[in-house]
Amino acid sequence: MDALIVVDMQVGLLNGEPKHDLRGVIERINRLAAKVRERSGVVIFVQHCSGAEDDFVPGTPGWALLPEFDRAAADIVIRKTMNDPFVGTDLKEIAPERVFITGWATDLCVDATVRSAVSSHHNVVVVTDGHTLNDRPHLDAANVIRHHHWVWGNLITQRSVRLARTDELLL
Repeated sequence: MDALIVVDMQVGLLNGEPKHDLRGVIERINRLAAKVRERSGVVIFVQHCSGAEDDFVPGTPGWALLPEFDRAAADIVIRKTMNDPFVGTDLKEIAPERVFITGWATDLCVDATVRSAVSSHHNVVVVTDGHTLNDRPHLDAANVIRHHHWVWGNLITQRSVRLARTDELLL
């Protein structure tokens, strides 16, 4: 069984700078989620919970998952308080051997999820066109994404780390 992990795709991410290809990322995650469910896999939405310092306070509008997602009753929601959704949650017990990782933000919570999944001995598939972020002061979003793809493709691990586009995974 596979799991699709959708990291922090919440209304609060819409605040601030525009996110790289956000509409396309949402559409591709929806397509992949439908395929994972069709193959008896599980879709896991990770929802960041924070204090009053940002837009992810539980119960506030910014905390809600983006309404554009086609969610199913069987989907799981994991609440986290750190970048790494494997810390302080039961994600490690829920996630099967192979996980597909998508979401926001490439260089923070998505990166932490990839690295933690590898450290937790999962086979990881990074959906290369399924994550996003906004431009950073020192690097535009496309180059941040390109850099992280290189890093993730070169992690030293005893399990596999595969980088693949959504269309490749839908075959």
